[in-house]
Amino acid sequence: MFSLEIFHKKHETEATEVVVNGRKFKMLLPRYLSGFINTYDIFHKFPLWAKIWQASWVLAGYLDEMPVDTEKKFLEIGAGVGLVSIVAATCGHQITMTEHSPDALQFARANAHINGCPHLPIVSLDWNRPTLAGQFDYIVASEVSYKNEDLQPLLTLFKTYLKPDGKIILAGEMRRVSKDFYKQMEAVFDIRVQKKVLRSNQEKINIFLFRMSFKNK
Repeated sequence: MFSLEIFHKKHETEATEVVVNGRKFKMLLPRYLSGFINTYDIFHKFPLWAKIWQASWVLAGYLDEMPVDTEKKFLEIGAGVGLVSIVAATCGHQITMTEHSPDALQFARANAHINGCPHLPIVSLDWNRPTLAGQFDYIVASEVSYKNEDLQPLLTLFKTYLKPDGKIILAGEMRRVSKDFYKQMEAVFDIRVQKKVLRSNQEKINIFLFRMSFKNK
């Protein structure tokens, strides 16, 4: 049983407000990253989950605008601190949030509690040794094509958990690893892509939204 009181005793946090299609969400993030970094392997063990990526905001907005069908089941992988699943759950989608990092899972559970969805299913999922049961109508994720070693496990995960007529919705920036990832996906999936440009005074960021379904479906 998750306890928000115990969580706050264990973790120093800072709160940030995220607005998705006019709806406000309060998200807790680690105040300091130092306690989550493996100094012997900073690149591979850096806590990528400990921030809210622009792609997560884009994906959350996309799901928020989707018509709600309570017969359809969603699976989010690599959920981080939980923004996408929380937004989806609060607008009525039936979604299961997954992460592998125990620390990320704790922050995700805390954020679900403070945003009014304490009963949102949040479970651990190891992409290399998945034990989750069932299949889903939608698999959604943001910024998961980040490391080369994750590409084959992700493809296996999609084949395992996506229903034959299901859809995958992925959001992220386009990096070299991402290009390799989608080249592999093209052998199995029909892929449609659209670009969303996020602008601020300092920068312009291109976020790509990929919608994938099994070929010949």
